[in-house]
Amino acid sequence: MTISNRFIVRAVGLTAAVIAVLSVKAASFHARAEESEEALKYSYTRAIEDLSQSADSINSTLEKELYAGTPLMHAKLSSQLMNYASDAKAALTQLPIESMGLENTCKFLSQVGNFSQAMSEKLARGDKLTSEEYNDLKTLHSYSQSLSDMLWALNEKAATGQTAILESPDSKGAVPISESADIKDYENSFENYPKLIYDGPFSDNILDKESSLLQSLPEVSEEAAKQKCIMVLGLNAKDIPNMSMEYGKMPSYHFYDDNGEVCCSVTKQGGLVSYFLKSRRVNSCDITAEQAIDYAEKFLDTLGMVDMESTYYEIYDNVCTINFACTKGDIIMYTDLVKVQVDMSDGGIVGYDARGYIVNHRERDKGEGVISPRRAAKEVSPVLKQQSHRLCFIPTQGGREVLCYEFLCLSDTGRKVLVYINAKTAAEEQILMITENESGVLTI
Repeated sequence: MTISNRFIVRAVGLTAAVIAVLSVKAASFHARAEESEEALKYSYTRAIEDLSQSADSINSTLEKELYAGTPLMHAKLSSQLMNYASDAKAALTQLPIESMGLENTCKFLSQVGNFSQAMSEKLARGDKLTSEEYNDLKTLHSYSQSLSDMLWALNEKAATGQTAILESPDSKGAVPISESADIKDYENSFENYPKLIYDGPFSDNILDKESSLLQSLPEVSEEAAKQKCIMVLGLNAKDIPNMSMEYGKMPSYHFYDDNGEVCCSVTKQGGLVSYFLKSRRVNSCDITAEQAIDYAEKFLDTLGMVDMESTYYEIYDNVCTINFACTKGDIIMYTDLVKVQVDMSDGGIVGYDARGYIVNHRERDKGEGVISPRRAAKEVSPVLKQQSHRLCFIPTQGGREVLCYEFLCLSDTGRKVLVYINAKTAAEEQILMITENESGVLTI
């Protein structure tokens, strides 16, 4: 081979090597670009979800504002609104919609918390809200409802590909989010937005608490715990061959099958079934909610839990989840919770969670200094029509509990509202709104 031929061969080889290296680098850059695009798309999707959830929280809190009757409750709600509005604005700034000119939407999110805070400060000075100010709150609530509806619709369109969060070849035919008619329509809906003139959960800390109920009970063996599990589930020992220990504030024996479809935990002290789950697909809904509640009540009876009252329920995927609270005399303990899941095809019990009951249940009494229902009723907002009342214990955000009068009320729109007035101090502790539909009876 001549020198020139060798040179040509080497040149060709070197060129091929360079091309190969460049191809690898190009593929690497392309992969990184795709990863960056996916990360950006995920961040935008998460921002829309966060914005939607914040709008939901603003909406429900504003509605509670309409029914609040004391300065303390208004102060609590206004503080929550400020936080929710701040979260919403933070999520909004993460979306690629800078060119849409959302001045009205941003203004709404800024004003909703400030206006609520101003009304709270006015009440704290001993003044009353005027009819115009109540109307302003109603209008703000109406706009928050529209915002929530619009955002969840946008969520759905983004999930189904009707709206493109990022413009890319695979989003052909989808409307870019920066051109979304839903957002533009909401922005343009502020034509009748009021000129505001102003100055300027039940908490669930189950696993973080020690159980006074268990402290006085003796320890049980693993075998005794397994027998309890078998009896409650209606299974054989071979159906749950595995066991592991659960530690923390409620040490328990945890039994489960090989497929992860059945599990059951029994407390080491006392041998109480704290929860169990039978995972199975339920393909039909052949019984009513009332029948499901009856099946759940009969199951609790077999466990000796006879002083339980069903409160709220939800049906999802043909399974009815029912909340029960312990009662004693004329008092209901919302802290002593049990959840029972019922198969709507045959009434079978497929889920049970008594950890709230186990942690919180103990002997209680009203104590001294309980005010009269008539005195407590004076703290309920005058815009609500009171239907009934009862005594109850409710949990606080700090993990404690407080004795309250629960007033079931109706708003002028027919909305059922629960107002909780402290039975010792007459402070307005909590407001919940009841939602009733084909899926259940819930509170927000």
